[in-house]
Parts: sequence; C-alpha cells; structure tokens
Amino acid sequence: MGKDVIVACDFPSAEKTLAFLDKFEGRKPFVKIGMELFYGAGPDIVRQIRSRGHRIFLDLKLHDIPNTVKKAMSVLRDLDVDLVNVHAAGTVRMMEAALEGLTRPDGTRPLLIAVTQLTSTDQEALEQDLWIEKPMDEVVMHYARNARKAGLDGVVCSPLEAAKVHEACGADFLTVTPGVRFADGDVGDQKRVMTPAEANRIGSDYIVVGRPVTAAEDPVAAYERCCREFIGE
Repeated sequence: MGKDVIVACDFPSAEKTLAFLDKFEGRKPFVKIGMELFYGAGPDIVRQIRSRGHRIFLDLKLHDIPNTVKKAMSVLRDLDVDLVNVHAAGTVRMMEAALEGLTRPDGTRPLLIAVTQLTSTDQEALEQDLWIEKPMDEVVMHYARNARKAGLDGVVCSPLEAAKVHEACGADFLTVTPGVRFADGDVGDQKRVMTPAEANRIGSDYIVVGRPVTAAEDPVAAYERCCREFIGE
C-alpha cells in the first residue's frame, strides 16, 4: 500500500454516504468508516461500500480488556476491510490480543494500527484531563513503540509526529494521520494539524480527511486537491 488520501465518511446513514460516494463516478477513493456511520448503518454499510470497489479503513478504535477485543476482532475480520484500529492505551497485551483475533485461520488479515493520541488532544489536555505529564512527542513515541512491540503495522498519529514515528519504529511502520486541513480552511476541533502538502513532506503514509472534503461545495474537487497536494495526482 502506497501513499493515499483516505476520505472520512462521517455521515449518520447509509443513504447519505452512498449519495456522497456517487459524486465520484469512476473514482474509488479510499474510505474511512467511523463510529457514527458504523453504529448508524450497521456492518452492512461496509459490505455495500466494499462491493463498489472501495478500500476501507474501519475506524472503531477498540479499547477494552484483551479477551473482549480479541473476540470483537474475530468478527470484524470477516468484513473484508483493509485497515482497522485499536487504542494503544489499551496496553501491549490488548494489542497482541487484537492481532490474534484479527488473523484468519489461513493467516491473512487486514492491517492493524493503533491510535496514539487523538489530534483533538493538546499538551494541556494531556496533563490536565489524562494526568499524563510527559511531553506529547514522548507519549506518542512510547505508544508507537508499544504498537510495534505488539506486532502491529503502524499507528494513527498527528502529522506533526509522523517523521519521529518513522525514526523510532522504522520506515515500513505506517503512519496514518488525521488532523489535515487546507491552508485556507477551518481547523474545527483539531489541535495538531498540517496541510496535505506539509504532511507529505514530513513523511505521512496516509492522510485522513473529513470535513474539508465532505463539507466542501464541490467534494470531488476538494478530494482531487488533496491528492494533488499530498501525492501529486
């Protein structure tokens, strides 16, 4: 899997999601299905989008005791998605259990990545809300190393941390980065952000873009702008 733009389809229903994807006609963007859509439309929306030829990042951020996560992953693995995730804060053992549950009897599985810290979390929230007094960069690198230790394929991190994650965990360790906004766009509730071009320069493997595309007057043009800025297409 090479560099790509993942479009966050954060819609409340299958109807709105499929109508949005219809705008792209022959193009098949890599799609993120998050909690809002998955909980609103159920697992069948994954099958519908997959049947249209899209690659899928199933963004449910599992975080529970190891056995529960393992059993949940053994169900999700049959949805035939490309990428799934957990929270790295769930511990190395939980991530190992997730990997065990995600692996099919024939040894195949989707890619598995771990969320380090949400891009809506800044240093103040890290310390005041979570009682983590280490600098954000150190926390993210620690979680990334734990994910690598557990056998995962990469992490979700801010584009601000992508280069450091590659330095700590290797060039083949994937960095999937939300918190991407156009230079002339609204950052919304994101705290740690970059433009697509900056994310490319700093080494992000995948960027996840939601509202700058889904809420744009012309979503296809906005998506194509992301592709041009991030991967030169």
